Amino acid sequence: MAKEKVILAYSGGLDTTAIIPWLKENYDFDVICCCIDVGQGNELDGLEQRAKYSGAEKLYILDVVDEFVDDYAIPCVKAGAVYENKYLLGTSMARPLIAKKLVEIARKEGATAICHGATGKGNDQVRFELGIKALAPDLKIIAPWRCTDTWKMKSREDEIEYCKQHNIDLPFDASHSYSRDRNLWHISHEGLELEDPKNAPNYDHLLVLGVSPEKAPDKETTLSLTFEKGAPVALNGKKMKASDILKELNKVGGENGIGIVDIVENRVVGMKSRGVYETPGGTILMAAHEQLEELILDRDTLAYKKGIGDKFADVVYEGKWFTPLREALQAFVESTQQYVTGEVKLKLYKGNIIKQGTTSPYSLYNESIASFTTGDLYDHHDAEGFINLFGLSLKVRAMMMQNKDK
Repeated sequence: MAKEKVILAYSGGLDTTAIIPWLKENYDFDVICCCIDVGQGNELDGLEQRAKYSGAEKLYILDVVDEFVDDYAIPCVKAGAVYENKYLLGTSMARPLIAKKLVEIARKEGATAICHGATGKGNDQVRFELGIKALAPDLKIIAPWRCTDTWKMKSREDEIEYCKQHNIDLPFDASHSYSRDRNLWHISHEGLELEDPKNAPNYDHLLVLGVSPEKAPDKETTLSLTFEKGAPVALNGKKMKASDILKELNKVGGENGIGIVDIVENRVVGMKSRGVYETPGGTILMAAHEQLEELILDRDTLAYKKGIGDKFADVVYEGKWFTPLREALQAFVESTQQYVTGEVKLKLYKGNIIKQGTTSPYSLYNESIASFTTGDLYDHHDAEGFINLFGLSLKVRAMMMQNKDK
């Protein structure tokens, strides 16, 4: 009789390597590893051999970089979705796509369960499992770090010893380093000195995608970004797909110390955590998109959209991508992007993004109205009546207070 199959969200790191023999030992499953490539670069090197030596029956490596950027990252750019005013949702926006692909492989393989290596303290367990529940409510979810009766390992040393006991000799040691998550949008860093908020980050040791502003070259870098309906379509006049634009912006942004954020954030599970995020390309895209919207969106829409962006960020952060609310919020955002088309020029300098001019065929900026010289569309005398009406409630209240004091 064939064994049941489990799909393991596999990164090739120590945790998911140790999970393979643990699943076989405690569940007698055939383990199908699945690595979702969202742009984590050389972290994928050697995965196939590692999974095989650890006891996996099969390994899938799925390249979903373009889908990640087009269908998850760019909608967040259009929404202006920033969690707690700083975090550009790099890990958050990738998790629902990973969950979606795990479900697809589970259906293809006829698996009965999906396993992930997220801990019981973090956000990722929530994001993975909400995505799986929304797409495949019949599949069992296994989270080893919450299985405290059978998952006895509490440290890297324990995991390495467990692997040795199962004849898995892999190139891991017990030395501690930052806990990182990387994709094409960003890289996050947690642990070591960052665990105490009183400590400054050791940027010389920590940074991966670029340098600190202090180490950036003492020269300016100028660039232009072209958007169509809110999505980036060209960099410096060259038409490119969004993922290639992001790759180029990561390079130039990293070189100029752009997009480094040190934040203490509120996790979904109720605790605060401190992390440093590098998001060079995403930070530039967000700034350029915002600069273009300033020129195009009317006052009421722009103001209301800011609240929608905050809510969109909360929904994504909490792992609620596959929900009617996210779909409705995104539908509103898309309706605001119909005319967000134009070119944005920027200058990068030592961590700063400096405006260099914006043009759009749909600009609402009218020089005849805005100029200090009187134009045909604005009569200064009209302002007097407007101010009288706009301030009427203030004047009535002030009169009442005067009479009361008498």
